[in-house]
Amino acid sequence: MTDEALPGFAPEEFAARRTRVCDAIGDGSLALLQGAPAPTGFRRFRQTNEFHYLTGVEIPHAYVLLDGRTRTSTLYLPSGRGTAEAAGTEKRRSGVERVAGTERLAADLATQLLRTPGLTVHTPLAPAEVAGSTRDTLLLGAAQAASDPWDGAESREARFAQRLKTRFSQIEVRDLSPVLDRLRLVKSPAEVAVMRYAARLTGLAVMDAMRSTRPAVAEYELEALAQLRFRQGGARGEGYCAILPSGAAIWDAHYSANDGILRDGEMVLMDYAPDYRYYTSDIGRMWPVGGTFLPAQRELYGFMERYHQAVLRRIRPGVTAETIHAEAAAEMGGVLAETVFSKPVYAEAARRTLTFDGHLSHPVGMAVHDVGDYRRAALSPGLVIAVDPQMWVPEEQLYVRVEDTVVVTADGMENLTGFVPTRPEDIERLMREPGLLQAYGEAE
Repeated sequence: MTDEALPGFAPEEFAARRTRVCDAIGDGSLALLQGAPAPTGFRRFRQTNEFHYLTGVEIPHAYVLLDGRTRTSTLYLPSGRGTAEAAGTEKRRSGVERVAGTERLAADLATQLLRTPGLTVHTPLAPAEVAGSTRDTLLLGAAQAASDPWDGAESREARFAQRLKTRFSQIEVRDLSPVLDRLRLVKSPAEVAVMRYAARLTGLAVMDAMRSTRPAVAEYELEALAQLRFRQGGARGEGYCAILPSGAAIWDAHYSANDGILRDGEMVLMDYAPDYRYYTSDIGRMWPVGGTFLPAQRELYGFMERYHQAVLRRIRPGVTAETIHAEAAAEMGGVLAETVFSKPVYAEAARRTLTFDGHLSHPVGMAVHDVGDYRRAALSPGLVIAVDPQMWVPEEQLYVRVEDTVVVTADGMENLTGFVPTRPEDIERLMREPGLLQAYGEAE
């Protein structure tokens, strides 16, 4: 399939999002967002998630101004992009009321100040998400730069906020990030449709990898299969760096070297998803290199697969994550009581999973670790989250997990990646099917 497999978002979708921002900031305020800069080197431009969420515009160095009083928006395009033809195209795409050149932004802000002395301007202060990034990784990178005495560079967002204050001392700058985070947390039907397609590419890539797994295959070869599936499906690239460890490397939950060689008797973990129309997915699957789960592997993986199903069955609107965890733990307590583990450390690891509160994991959306906090209230329809039960056996450095991306619906949930096998017998059956990698042949 190509990038035309799904239609883009309608301008009415972007307009509705901007209206909700105006509702949040109030009549006497403005919201101002700075788009991504032009890329350096030979990289394809990708807009920030925040700017694309409100406009759908993919032009470097663009700005958008939302007026809470008139509830209208102006898109500012850089020199050379502000032609009548370009302005008309972006106006239709985004649904904004006005398009102007970037040079008009300062004059428009000055006019607003004449009308409203002491004007409040809301702009995102959190690091802007670009390709393959998440808020948590960006904040970590910013912290590392700030603590480096030879770096210490401030963020682009901080520079922009400071420039606003310097040029217009009467302006009060406030953080727009919390507003956007709340809005992005619950997805619209159009967003869910895009994520459903991204999840399909994700799942097909994992199934391709399962079929092609053999001893002596390299981890990066399975990664390459996934990239082929993503690009063939119209994705621009990866939503995040591929996690594809095998053997002992699985203990590192976010391993990304992917240069190991698969060995019989070991397991493979795959966690990888595309960047499709600015949305991604999330998945976690484990399978045996040799095609058959060894007894200990089946024992641990089988317990976590049952835990996974216990959590999935309880996802519904109107309940909290805490309630779901408690209900699933109660069921799995009964399973644990009936299970005879081959080693005491395995039984203890299983007991610890009953108290772990991260089995219902993070939001998923424009970023794999999407913004917003869903744990403070009951789950609501349109919330998309990762269900990711996990077990650690530190004595043997074993890590076991099963992960899917689900959307909460009016009467339960839809498992977007649920078509990918999780039961050991189903995985073994799939692995007996011909693999694309073997059909392609070894590199000469």
